[in-house]
Amino acid sequence: MPSFDIVSEFDQHEATNAVDQANREVQSRFDFKGVDANFRLEGDSVHLEADVDFQLKQMLDVLRNRLIARGIDARCMDANEPELSGVKARQTVALKQGLDAAEAKDIVKRIKASKAKVQAQIQGEKVRVTGKKRDDLQGIMALLRSEEGPDLPLQFDNFRD
Repeated sequence: MPSFDIVSEFDQHEATNAVDQANREVQSRFDFKGVDANFRLEGDSVHLEADVDFQLKQMLDVLRNRLIARGIDARCMDANEPELSGVKARQTVALKQGLDAAEAKDIVKRIKASKAKVQAQIQGEKVRVTGKKRDDLQGIMALLRSEEGPDLPLQFDNFRD
């Protein structure tokens, strides 16, 4: 039977490249001349550091644009509140990967509400969808990509016919 997996992940190497490009862009921008501002990638989180809060907002936009340019959905960014100390402003942006239980249940609920002749099962950090016809599966993909779908960066992997 045809099936596919719904996952939420990004390419770690592309994230590294996006952070490197964002660092180069901040170093070369005129409004950041003489400012000690940088990005640091550690695991699945990016640490932003600048002199003031306003610069952090600009850096967040630069990071978002670089991630989009590298093919990473910007919805995977989860920005924490900025930490303001006397001399520096810091912010951590988590890059979310995987579906948690609540998100997976929401996806299954949306699939069942569509009344399509498919079955959806939660398998760890992914949702497997199976059906008798390929067209039904493609309809589910279109539903999840549409405006009615969840506000998550979803990819469809492991399509089997």
